[in-house]
Amino acid sequence: MTKRSARRAAPRANPNLVVYLLAGMLLLIVAALGFNVLAGGQPLQLQWSEPPPLTIDPNGQYYATIQTDKGNIDLVLFPQAAPQAVNSFIFLAEQGYYDGVTFHRVLPDFMAQGGDPTGTGSGGPGYTIANETGAGLLFDSEGVLAMANTGQPNSNGSQFFITYSPQPSLDGGYTIFGRVLAGMDVVRALAPRDPANNPSAPPGDTITTITISQTPPS
Repeated sequence: MTKRSARRAAPRANPNLVVYLLAGMLLLIVAALGFNVLAGGQPLQLQWSEPPPLTIDPNGQYYATIQTDKGNIDLVLFPQAAPQAVNSFIFLAEQGYYDGVTFHRVLPDFMAQGGDPTGTGSGGPGYTIANETGAGLLFDSEGVLAMANTGQPNSNGSQFFITYSPQPSLDGGYTIFGRVLAGMDVVRALAPRDPANNPSAPPGDTITTITISQTPPS
């Protein structure tokens, strides 16, 4: 009679369980690479190393509708005055870059600012474009649509703002690339928010999406 080994057989992993675990880990890695949680779920691939090529017609007519959770804001864009800004705005809108982004900085009697997926005021698309201020457009009324920047020359990215009133102190420093046609009441209804003074404030009102058309919104 042979002796049985006193050693216990080493436990073996269920091969099917190993496969499931590896598949689960792979899915987590893909999810982590595909989405930036801190940027409100915006896909990380929505970053570019350089501005998009100019594909709009600078002499054409372009309109945008910002759909928000409080209603629509209809805009006419100014490609003749600011072709690079309009081209970039249209490119980002058509890529879905603005979908789910908030109006993160809303200062009553001044302006409402959006277009930053991080909601902090520091986010952007990975590229910048130059200021376009030579057309003589002024911040002479409410509803002026302009590019936000860092205060440094040629630092326009994805962020934009809409004025609540004339702001002559901004003349010459920011690219004006459109104006509100309808929905100024929606702009006024946006929740006030200042991340500089209260970074832990609840998120601002959400942009559902931005649609682009070459005919006026109906």
